[in-house]
Amino acid sequence: MPYGTLICETSTGIAKPLPPELFTVHGTCAEMRWEAMRGAGYHVPADRFFVRNHTSTPLVDAASWRLELHGSGLGNPRGFGYEDLLALPAVTRDVAIECAGNGRSLFTAQQHQEVSGTPWRLGAVGVARWRGVPLSTVLDLAGILPSAVDVMARGLDPRYVAGGVDHGRVRRPIPAAKALDDVILAYEMNGGPLPPDHGHPVRLVVPSWIGLASVKWVGDIEVSAAPLTSPWTTEFYRMFGVAHPPGGGPPLTTGGIRSAFELPWGARLAAGRPHVLHGRSWSAGGRITGVEVSLDAGATWRRAELHGPRVCPAWTRWHVAWNPRTTGPHTLMARAADETGGVQPMRTPHNELGYLFDAVVRHPVTVTYF
Repeated sequence: MPYGTLICETSTGIAKPLPPELFTVHGTCAEMRWEAMRGAGYHVPADRFFVRNHTSTPLVDAASWRLELHGSGLGNPRGFGYEDLLALPAVTRDVAIECAGNGRSLFTAQQHQEVSGTPWRLGAVGVARWRGVPLSTVLDLAGILPSAVDVMARGLDPRYVAGGVDHGRVRRPIPAAKALDDVILAYEMNGGPLPPDHGHPVRLVVPSWIGLASVKWVGDIEVSAAPLTSPWTTEFYRMFGVAHPPGGGPPLTTGGIRSAFELPWGARLAAGRPHVLHGRSWSAGGRITGVEVSLDAGATWRRAELHGPRVCPAWTRWHVAWNPRTTGPHTLMARAADETGGVQPMRTPHNELGYLFDAVVRHPVTVTYF
């Protein structure tokens, strides 16, 4: 770890409260309940933003924290303190962070396929307003060379040990071109300092890429003139299975198009009265241009009304009116399209680790007479 950085560990793995009306807890990870976003605004408040930890949330002292930049791709390796970063020109952007395994449980529940990993439904995603220093600014100050190929941030969370193998701290290389494009060293979330569970004091925010790339609690960054790897690009976060190359597909980068209703799973709605169903759609490829909703398990579709910002790489909100007349179980579905012409598929090709589920989700509700 960077010299002088003071770190403590949380005893339970996650620092913030996890009330059951806001989260479904998966060990040291916590999934946002979509119904908790109804009326919450465009950004996910920090108190209900999902938590993805490989180990546990560290408590890092900002006053002693140092960011060290090193490697063969730099001409002027150097370090920065927290106040050094705050003194640099900053940017503010709305960006979605999404775990690559978001929707993993639906491979089994919806497609009847076995997968392994944290059984997220759809709540491992969140949009926040991030403020920080462009990574390109810091790389320029450290003298990034034209020969630089990869940039790899490493977190200050505890070392990840699985199956008796110590994989070290979470780290993941990204191409130098991406690092110099739109990546942020963020120190604020929704107008306040980063909370511990979301990367305090500083994290990467890598727009449009899987959440793993947005390394939390960054302690050092290696810039290399040769390609870099880590277990998170060789053993994890790749596609394995019969539909993929024998040795696994390439390291995951961007995801697909997804949609979610702001409703409890298995919600109960009253028959014979009007309801307004709300939801959100997002895409790593571009702005959302349209959303269709089915209220009868895909037999018919209607256009939802989009409202508010349409930001890529964030999300778009939408709503549709429904006055159900028939009681009993119903299946709601939403499918979105983006500006590239991409449309959510009805099925996601299987992979053993359950990554990048982007199929139209069959959301169950029950209509009753109250």
